[in-house]
Amino acid sequence: MKMTVLTREISFQTKGNVDIIDITDKVAELLIESEPNNGIATIFVPGSTGAITTIEYEHGLIEDMKNALERLIPQGIEYKHNLRWGDGNGHSHLRSAVLGPSLTVPFSNKKLLTGTWQQIVFIDLDARPRSRRIIVQIVGE
Repeated sequence: MKMTVLTREISFQTKGNVDIIDITDKVAELLIESEPNNGIATIFVPGSTGAITTIEYEHGLIEDMKNALERLIPQGIEYKHNLRWGDGNGHSHLRSAVLGPSLTVPFSNKKLLTGTWQQIVFIDLDARPRSRRIIVQIVGE
């Protein structure tokens, strides 16, 4: 049994302001192209204003997520980060910290072992559009 570790990247543009992007198919494609048949894939966003999680990727739930984040960590209040840096994205950093920068998903026979209605999503929490890159590290045999 040979253990393999591969590191790949996914890049794309975002709109900012809780832009939720389904990256499930992109991660699945990387598994198909990779050597391991079974193992885990860790999906990670470098940076402190993005997050990786799972959700049922449908319009109603996407709106619910945006609304929930606004209720939990509102954009229009004072943040010390904004006072110091003047970039208006203090809420973005806090939202990212709550949701988290990574997710680990098992795979078998080169297929993600996610639920029927479970997609892997990147959430851009910054206050402006950005170029983003996601690191996918595949570990398996």
